[in-house]
Amino acid sequence: MPGSRRKPQTTRISRSPRTSVTFPPDIYQTLEDLAKKKKVSVAWVVRDAAEKYIAEQWPLFAGSKNG
Repeated sequence: MPGSRRKPQTTRISRSPRTSVTFPPDIYQTLEDLAKKKKVSVAWVVRDAAEKYIAEQWPLFAGSKNG
């Protein structure tokens, strides 16, 4: 239709939730050191630690990793 404006259809992409965490300086420095040693980001180290913590606390969820 002339003059009508439609938004182009976009594909809905599922995005991971984001959060912000504040660490004491000494813990953050340790996270940075670990990340540098492993050649990964601090975020990767934190996600890895969270996954391991969840697997330890709730072993039944250990195999249901999404991502």
